[in-house]
Amino acid sequence: MARILAIDFGTKRTGIAVTDELQIIASGLTTVETKDLFAFLKEYVSNESVELFVIGEPKRLNNEASESEVAIKPFIDKLTKTFPDIPFTRVDERFTSKMAFQTMIDSGLTKKQRKNKALVDEISATIILQSYLYSR
Repeated sequence: MARILAIDFGTKRTGIAVTDELQIIASGLTTVETKDLFAFLKEYVSNESVELFVIGEPKRLNNEASESEVAIKPFIDKLTKTFPDIPFTRVDERFTSKMAFQTMIDSGLTKKQRKNKALVDEISATIILQSYLYSR
């Protein structure tokens, strides 16, 4: 089986999470500068078999798309052109940053460690991926 790769897209940084090859466990992989995202994805996909991209879908409480969606649409267009053989799906990412921060507190990270926004993005991607795994 191939891995599933989740993306918590941001204009500055993007969190990445992946499953194991059996698609049972979601694990944070890394956070990359968004400007380097496609270079990272090309390298990763050349070394690992990826069956699906799961992309966070930011929504407002009233279920409308958030303003972040404006930046995500061009990213998805480029992703589908760059990796035409790998499909993608979207997962509601409301509250993932808050859940990630709470996870950091529950894990006993210090206040200084919790200010690491890259770690928040990586944990958020993991939560997005875990949500997808639960839903299927």
